[in-house]
Amino acid sequence: MTKRPVRIALGVLLAATAATPALAQYENASRAAPPPRAQTNDEAQQQEPKADQNGVKPSKQALKALVELQKAVNAKDKANIPAKLAAAQAAAKTNEDRYLIGRLQLRAAIDSNDNAGTTAAIAAIEASGVADRTQVAQLYKGMGGTYYNAKQYDQAIAAFTKAASLNPNDFESMDLIAESNLAAGRKAEASAGYQRVIQARKAAGQKAPEEVYQKAVQLAYDAKAPNAVQMASDWVAAYPSANSWHNTIAIYRNFNRPDAEGTLDLLRLLQAAGALTTPGDYALFVEAAADQMNFNEAQAVLNAGIAAKVVDPSNSNFRDMITVLKKKPIATDADLETAIKSSPNALNLLRIGDRYYGMGNYSKAAEIYRQVATKPGADKELANLHLGMALARAGDKAGATAAFNAVTGGRSEIAKLWLLYLQQHG
Repeated sequence: MTKRPVRIALGVLLAATAATPALAQYENASRAAPPPRAQTNDEAQQQEPKADQNGVKPSKQALKALVELQKAVNAKDKANIPAKLAAAQAAAKTNEDRYLIGRLQLRAAIDSNDNAGTTAAIAAIEASGVADRTQVAQLYKGMGGTYYNAKQYDQAIAAFTKAASLNPNDFESMDLIAESNLAAGRKAEASAGYQRVIQARKAAGQKAPEEVYQKAVQLAYDAKAPNAVQMASDWVAAYPSANSWHNTIAIYRNFNRPDAEGTLDLLRLLQAAGALTTPGDYALFVEAAADQMNFNEAQAVLNAGIAAKVVDPSNSNFRDMITVLKKKPIATDADLETAIKSSPNALNLLRIGDRYYGMGNYSKAAEIYRQVATKPGADKELANLHLGMALARAGDKAGATAAFNAVTGGRSEIAKLWLLYLQQHG
């Protein structure tokens, strides 16, 4: 994940200084007038200092010092600008004076490539209270871009943070805070920054671009941050796809190390979401199902992988699986009915339900899972989870939701992932 250059720096700052008014008009108007005589309205208006295009005009007391400062700035007279600036600041009487001085100070600092001076000038413009908050935010964002491109990331973060505080709807500045942390090598902070972008956009009724989710997830995972699984879940909720589902399940498994039962239920979720995308997915699924002696499901998964052209039956690993499965008994409906009549214990009855599930008979599987919950010693959390899975695949959204919500304890997080799938496909 490489950092991108920020292209908003100098252009934004130069554009902001371009509107600095020419103060000569005010200087001419303030010079000593000839002996009084009757004036026309036009003449009087011509002699009255006029506001610039932004409605800002200097005070008469500060005008001379402002004009001298402007002349020095226009001439790029670096030797005399500091003294002229100090004189103008001392002469300033109004916020408008301070604003105009700040604009000239900003131009001078940019001309000198003085980043610290530029930041001070922006702060002066802000302190004047004359400029609109959004305009000041743009100046800080431009300054942040300058610092970012100079690889001064802490200063960039400070500037972007200031911009975001002045304009809470400036999601780009928030994104650039995260980008700066990333460029500085602070992955956890960068991930948290992207998460704030996601939350801010959501609060504004918007959805962050998928790239923002992907960065937040990748960085949280790389940093082993505790919220990595939640971030992945948020990603798949916002942008469900084979890719987001595949990565979310992989992150969950890597962080939580589920048991064999949980692994198989997550693989079933990948299958439901159409996210079995690699030969390794199919191999793991086949092996996990076979380990539970659910050869019906193992064979069905293997056949699906071959049909999808993801599994190559000539591959030595899959060739061995095909050979082994050919020697295993495949249960029929009659076999399962006979097994039910033998009054199996809770675990064996659960496995009968799993056989129906693997055969795609989800309604019958749900019926069996309901029976499991009535058996002594039943794992009701597992029974409810499998009941929800069967009902979800059968299209019973309300029933599946109730079953998943009844799952507590260690399997509740898997149930929540299934609920996400249900919301997208139910």
